[in-house]
Amino acid sequence: MGVLSPQFGSLVPSLQPQALVSNYLNFNSGTGVDFAQQYLPEIYEAEVERYGNRTLSGFLRMVGAEMPMMSDQVIWSEQNRLHISYENVTCGNGATDNTLTIPLVAGSVFNTIFANMTVVIMDPSNPSFTVKAIVVSSNAATGVVVVEPYTRTSVNAGGANISGLKMFVYGSEFAKGSTLGTLSGQSIQPQLTTFSNKPIIIRDRYAVSGSDTAQIGWVEVAAEDGTSGYLWYLKAEGETRLRFEDYLEMAMIEGELASTGQVANIIAAVPSFGTLANAGAGSIGTEGLFAAINNGGNVLSGYAGSLQDFDSVLENLDSQGAIEENMLFLDRKTELLFDNMLAQQNSYGAGGTSYGVFENSEDMALNLGFSGFRRGSYDFYKTSWKYLNDASTRGGSAGFVNGDNIDGVLVPAGTSTVYDQLLGTNIRRPFLHVRYRASQADDRRMKSWLTGSVGGAQTSTLDAMEVNFLSERCLCVQARNNFVLFTA
Repeated sequence: MGVLSPQFGSLVPSLQPQALVSNYLNFNSGTGVDFAQQYLPEIYEAEVERYGNRTLSGFLRMVGAEMPMMSDQVIWSEQNRLHISYENVTCGNGATDNTLTIPLVAGSVFNTIFANMTVVIMDPSNPSFTVKAIVVSSNAATGVVVVEPYTRTSVNAGGANISGLKMFVYGSEFAKGSTLGTLSGQSIQPQLTTFSNKPIIIRDRYAVSGSDTAQIGWVEVAAEDGTSGYLWYLKAEGETRLRFEDYLEMAMIEGELASTGQVANIIAAVPSFGTLANAGAGSIGTEGLFAAINNGGNVLSGYAGSLQDFDSVLENLDSQGAIEENMLFLDRKTELLFDNMLAQQNSYGAGGTSYGVFENSEDMALNLGFSGFRRGSYDFYKTSWKYLNDASTRGGSAGFVNGDNIDGVLVPAGTSTVYDQLLGTNIRRPFLHVRYRASQADDRRMKSWLTGSVGGAQTSTLDAMEVNFLSERCLCVQARNNFVLFTA
């Protein structure tokens, strides 16, 4: 209890509701939890939204789709390039001036270059070096191709071996009345590149004891999912669900497949993986968006907001699928760099500032943001990606992944055609899509259930209510050669 002032026995009630020295209890002198602090606090019942909308999910909903699958692995094949080209080709010297060696992966062969094919040989480090020649012979096992140039006696006119050459086929030439000769029975077989990924099981749980459910304290909330009103112990359950929904997307973005050595270490250290005693590389983890782009996509480092830097992206897109429509998901810094770059290209207004909408009138509105633009034959739609700005995720840890700071990602819009191993046919799929485990018996896209003996659950003797969440899913990044990762 607080200290009474005046002392007990000297209180004199007043005939009027007045604050007099003789008629009130003084609770201000308490140094601990006195009567006023315990029973008469001033409480704001409305929760303060100090961080605004804290959820991060939505990226995959904007650019992808979700589809069921029934296996532990999803496999798809993507077409390779139509034309024949090799890089890092070496040309000999002296007696082997016209001998080219194509680098081969150990144990592999090539069957794409035959006699009478015509080729172009270029040196990327020397723009003046271009030789056109006809193929004399080729050895599929060793990667050796012998050619005869059209306008010079040798490909390498003296000097040391030339390395780093590029060679591609542009046609063939045969004499009148000739037969295929050594080409008989030989043909170029299309090669498919196969990709795969595996789903991971994501789980979370919220628990509240039976005693706490009986102690009701109402809080007025406005949740990120659009609901509002009063909640008591289910306030924490609602936040657990929102956080889990974010995990479903973040795991697809950040996922990594464990290497061979780390699979054994994880199995030894994490008890729940003890059943995977003989598992190999790729049996733990999943390949997320960042990992997929780093493994077969395009990475632009150090984008400083110049038009030349961005044009280099377009040049690279030309060499890939040349998909016309693309989406840019950027952090705030990089988005402003794009705005500044675009503003400099517009000669209207002071300093090239564009007023965009409102008939480009400065008096009506000043618009320093851009939602879409066209460069060359490409359309780009950009937006700020909250995941890269949020202080609790990429925005708070400088966004580093694999030693690089993630500033944004370019995602092609539309769909791609791939061969589905399960269906055995060509199908069209969004470039980014999520596959989740589902069958007629169980749908694991997003499961939630109650256990315990509180709040309607009657499944055990546990004096608590447990809300369980589970999902099993993976991300498919198709045609990753058309994706671009912006790094610092």
